[in-house]
Amino acid sequence: MISLDDIQDANRRINGHVRRTPLAVSPSLSEICGASVGLKLENQQTTGSFKLRGATNAILSLHTAARKKGVAAASTGNHGRALAHAARAVGSRATICMSKLVPDNKVFEVHRLGADVRIVGNSQDDAQKEVERLAEEERFTILPPFDNPHIVAGQATIGVEILEDIPDVNTVLVPLSGGGLAAGIATAIKSKHPHCKVIGVSMRRGAAMKASLDAGRPVEVEESPSLADSLGGGIGLDNQFTFAMCRDLLDDIVLLSEAEIAAGILHAYEREREIVEGAGAVGIAALLSEKIIRPAGPLVVVLSGRNVDMNLHRRVVNGEIDPFGGDK
Repeated sequence: MISLDDIQDANRRINGHVRRTPLAVSPSLSEICGASVGLKLENQQTTGSFKLRGATNAILSLHTAARKKGVAAASTGNHGRALAHAARAVGSRATICMSKLVPDNKVFEVHRLGADVRIVGNSQDDAQKEVERLAEEERFTILPPFDNPHIVAGQATIGVEILEDIPDVNTVLVPLSGGGLAAGIATAIKSKHPHCKVIGVSMRRGAAMKASLDAGRPVEVEESPSLADSLGGGIGLDNQFTFAMCRDLLDDIVLLSEAEIAAGILHAYEREREIVEGAGAVGIAALLSEKIIRPAGPLVVVLSGRNVDMNLHRRVVNGEIDPFGGDK
């Protein structure tokens, strides 16, 4: 539903606006897996997550008049931060709607970058309804966090970089929420290397894309606090792009407990010297939990972001495996 040409256009468009992130081999994970494991360090992106790629591509694709009017989006934090940054860079303004479940540190950063922030309801769906109301009243352009071809094409540039660094990659583990990252990377990778497996990884609590794929259509899920807060939220009952792309392109989906996600955060910190949020740690967690069949060749794990509340991070690395209680 997006083409290789779309991805190449996005790659050219965002060049100079976002960072080409490193891909570092992990000796510890390579030893555990018996195969080379590389870490795609999107946690080192300018705004602390991969979201800057899609947001920048989408903003730069708008006509001048639309940029002048402003943009709006619902967000679990990282898309809002990225969109605020990208909008400010081109002289536009961003209005970001977030639910009460979004951590304070992420809300603060969106404020800091100059966006108008609205806290609405207890779910991503509640925040999206407010976005739609504001867009109707203010004539903002809605730039959603995942279900938009320019957003997906921007995230797909990660796949382009992975193939440039490891042309014979056998498996890619991608955090999975609304599907923009997973769908984009899968499109880029499989267009050049169709036999490479792309596996989505999410938390057990409220995995909307997995529930939707199991149901054969987009469905709503109950949102709960999770270490992988960035993976929360629904995919939209009127999802136009990412549901079908994930259905057709992903080879598997792995779900993790909070304890397993905590182990991924801890490993990233102690063994890789990387600070990652829960969503960014799920690929590592999937390997540590042995939920990924041992790969036959090079494997890449996408560390999608670092924007974790540092008090929460400290609690996890000090051994608190489920700060929110419940699922072990």
